[in-house]
Amino acid sequence: MIDNKKVALITGITGQDGSYLAEFLLKKGYIVHGIKRRSSLFNTDRIDHLYEDPHVENRNLILHYGDMTDSMNLTRIIQETQPDEIYNLAAMSHVAVSFETPEYVANADGTGTLRILEAVKLLGLTKKTKIYQASTSELYGKVQETPQKETTPFYPRSPYAVAKMYAYWITVNYREAYGMFACNGILFNHESPVRGETFVTRKITRAASKIALGLQDRLFLGNLDAKRDWGHAKDYVRMMWMILQANEPEDWVIATGQTTTVRDFVKFSFVYAGINLRFEGVGVDEVGIIDSVKWDVLSSKLEKEYNEHNTPHLAPNTIVVAVDPRYFRPTEVDLLLGDPSKAEKKLGWNREYNLQDLVNDMMKSDLKLMTKDVYLKDGGYKTMSYYE
Repeated sequence: MIDNKKVALITGITGQDGSYLAEFLLKKGYIVHGIKRRSSLFNTDRIDHLYEDPHVENRNLILHYGDMTDSMNLTRIIQETQPDEIYNLAAMSHVAVSFETPEYVANADGTGTLRILEAVKLLGLTKKTKIYQASTSELYGKVQETPQKETTPFYPRSPYAVAKMYAYWITVNYREAYGMFACNGILFNHESPVRGETFVTRKITRAASKIALGLQDRLFLGNLDAKRDWGHAKDYVRMMWMILQANEPEDWVIATGQTTTVRDFVKFSFVYAGINLRFEGVGVDEVGIIDSVKWDVLSSKLEKEYNEHNTPHLAPNTIVVAVDPRYFRPTEVDLLLGDPSKAEKKLGWNREYNLQDLVNDMMKSDLKLMTKDVYLKDGGYKTMSYYE
């Protein structure tokens, strides 16, 4: 019997997008291969629920050790797996950190994409294998028009964005030069309960949860005025798949069409736990202060009775948010707002989550996660604190 299952290869399968995409494709009946980096610690938390024992026959999820900086490794994996679709999601994607590791970012995020494209060409798979390249709204940087769409000029403002711009154009070049079905998805910010802990939205929801539970005193952030177009990663990975099912290879903006300040995202997160904040001051002196607490909301979310007597850390006028200049970027990106109309009209893409749904999903998950630390502390165990 011939197995007609489609085969997908995902770089960055252990990340937020890779884990959601792997689950999405497995439900559609794909055989999914994923590339993970070697680590002395387990680094597969996001896909452990999908894991299949290597000793089991006819597995649908197979992991391979690899790295975006290793051409021979990537070529061998592509040759062995013969994928129908490649989703190149792997990257060092923390914008602020890219200023500290610019050479590595250029190698992994920029040249790494070239390695994938060249391997497909060298292996004679240009007619078989479709390629999705994870591009980014950071390409727009110092925005030249608002909202940003597929035809908006790029003006990258970080080593990460510059590396991604090379990846974008080399993907276009290979598509036009060799007739490859290779597409860029220009993803605006997309978040979820499994977003990396040092990305600003997850940093906020983790801190709001810990502050509500008395596990953390204060949240430090950078530019509170920065505006971002935030969507849910589950909606975005569905669009990645839709891009490779289109009749022709094109480049697409994936966004919500709405923008929100970091400050407002902070407010929404704390409100979920019943904590109302007010902001005072300007610039580096701005602080977020507890204005009031809805004890019934906090108690219902944490499934335990809370009031002003057993939560002194949530007293009115307590400062819980402050600005740390260390988190400012050397070159700031003040506003990102995408126009997803092409994806909506041509592919019929729609979003199941709005911003409030996203905040609720993340806060519900992080409150549950941080409650575990409370249980551990109450049981006499030491818990660690991670802020950066």
